[in-house]
Amino acid sequence: MLSIYYKKNNWKLVLLGMAIVIGGVSLYYTNRVVENIARQEKKKVELWARATKEISSAEEFDSNQEFLLDILRENDNIPVILTDDSLRIISYLNIDAKQAEKPGYLEKQLVIMRSQHAPIIIEPFEGLTQYIYYKDSDLLYQLRYYPYFQLGMISVFLLVSYLAFSISRRYEQDFLWVGMAKETAHQLGTPISSLMAWHEYLKSTAPEGDEMAEEVAKDLHRLEVITERFSKIGSVPVLENSSLQEALQQGVGYMARRTSDKVKFSFDLPEQPITAALNKPLFDWVLENLIKNALDAMNGSGHIRIALKTSSKNAVIDFTDSGKGIPKSQFQAIFKPGITTRKRGWGLGLTLVKRIVEKYHRGKIFVKESEPGKGTTFRILLPLQAV
Repeated sequence: MLSIYYKKNNWKLVLLGMAIVIGGVSLYYTNRVVENIARQEKKKVELWARATKEISSAEEFDSNQEFLLDILRENDNIPVILTDDSLRIISYLNIDAKQAEKPGYLEKQLVIMRSQHAPIIIEPFEGLTQYIYYKDSDLLYQLRYYPYFQLGMISVFLLVSYLAFSISRRYEQDFLWVGMAKETAHQLGTPISSLMAWHEYLKSTAPEGDEMAEEVAKDLHRLEVITERFSKIGSVPVLENSSLQEALQQGVGYMARRTSDKVKFSFDLPEQPITAALNKPLFDWVLENLIKNALDAMNGSGHIRIALKTSSKNAVIDFTDSGKGIPKSQFQAIFKPGITTRKRGWGLGLTLVKRIVEKYHRGKIFVKESEPGKGTTFRILLPLQAV
């Protein structure tokens, strides 16, 4: 099942790679177009400069100057400033006249132009040198930054689409999960009722204090608890302030009595009561799944240790096994649906644990530490309640 998860991640990487390639090609192509337009604008300004020089140096108007004036009129989009050799502004073109009236505005535009392009030098008369500065037109400026805007919009669209798809898929999964759970609870109801009747018959025929009848009663109660768990999935669970020491000992104790003698259980619990808001049936489900996960990791033989302490705001439960451990790369993956190393199983145990702890108990669960061949420690954080 882990391979399926990694294949999904590989597809995400492939799609990301394709998006990067498409973005790179788009940027490369746009930059080539921008460079071509920039060269054309430079030639246009150079031609404009030559026409300005010719008109300035001409002694009388003729038909050639009419042609030169047409050239000057052609530049209607490239901002230009004409200065002398001391950078005093003589004239300007294609700059907003109202803005140009503001003190210092033309000087700021000149600084921008000098940073963008080298000036074009003209000598209208011998001994008179003037400089034509210009900057990119609005069209060129917009075109230069358009691909970044385009990629940004595409990224936002993809992100919103991904979130919408994830929310929709999660809703469908929750709907299916709730439906299956309630149907399971409904199906369990009939055999449990029958077993309860047989248990009453067993009690009436067995000697007083018979251990078998007592254990059957415990297992029947456990089945009722499991049925209640499934029937309440999808509804908001009721939390009650409960002793964590008591909840851990009861929940682990039930599983310990039904586990092989090859597995040792130990507790490290403080004497001072620690209280948290719990839904006991759901919290027992967390312990049950963690124990089953540990038993699988230890191949039915080893040591399980449960430690409890407090931090400033939380109760801290460390659940440690002596199993085969988990690679660090899988610390997050193991909580995802379908992730299991067993040949049989749905890979929902730890997903369910995370859901119960974080969604229903407003807590946190994560792999605190794990070393292949030595074991794993899961840490649960639950908000403290005043005693």
